[in-house]
Amino acid sequence: MKLIDGNKTAAELKEQIKAEVALMDRKPFLVAVLVGNDGASETYVGHKEKACREVGFRSEVLRFADDITQDELLAEIKRLNDSPAVDGFIVQLPLPKHISEQSVIEAIDPKKDVDGFHPENVGRMILGLPAYISATPYGIITLLKAYNIETAGKSCAVVGRSNIVGRPMANLLSSKDFDCTVTICHSRTHNLKEICASSDIIIAALGRAEFVTADMVKEGAVVIDVGITRVESDKTKSGWKLLGDVKFDEVAPKCSYITPVPGGVGPMTIVSLMYNTLLAAKGEIYK
Repeated sequence: MKLIDGNKTAAELKEQIKAEVALMDRKPFLVAVLVGNDGASETYVGHKEKACREVGFRSEVLRFADDITQDELLAEIKRLNDSPAVDGFIVQLPLPKHISEQSVIEAIDPKKDVDGFHPENVGRMILGLPAYISATPYGIITLLKAYNIETAGKSCAVVGRSNIVGRPMANLLSSKDFDCTVTICHSRTHNLKEICASSDIIIAALGRAEFVTADMVKEGAVVIDVGITRVESDKTKSGWKLLGDVKFDEVAPKCSYITPVPGGVGPMTIVSLMYNTLLAAKGEIYK
């Protein structure tokens, strides 16, 4: 079993981005929009700010109360769309229930949509055209390449069908760049265990702690754990610990490669956002 070290790969990519930024006349500028005070969102945005500093980007976090109206938020998005100083921006999800996330996503200029959520970028990705690919799927394919993990002709079970991870992941792996045979599984898949147990690669992105167990994984499989759930623990100073979607201790011995939680996919999501922002600053997607 080989551990896929997301921290190490992300650090190497940050150094590459930093070297490229050092040669640019103007630093890329990334803005994060944060509505409310969700703890997980605050932590994630904090990681993004730190990464921006590490690679030499300008960054700003715009914080709004959770009672901001949808029209007010859309007006702020228009301002960012129109600002020539801003290369890319993200609106941190989830949003308060009175705001339509889809309306917000569609209001973002696709040229500044470094999260890769806008329908135009999703459509371009599916068609194999240049696009901003959402950060987590892009981070995963970067890890697969970094560890020379063979995908051509392999079978892959993507567990989870979200528009942020599951669906784009399935599209990427089934493209001619990876030539993987993909099955998308979800909460209503009747023979989920059998599908996973016969797959060469498992992408676990269901959001349920330790859902994937040893009996769902065949010997020599590659397991990529996207999930991250905070659970109470009396063994840590903080009183909680992070668990992935995979029951790591019992699954890892069966794997050829596996990502840990934390330290696997998470760091790659952050660095992929940095890479998309660099592309935006250089104008390399929408020419």
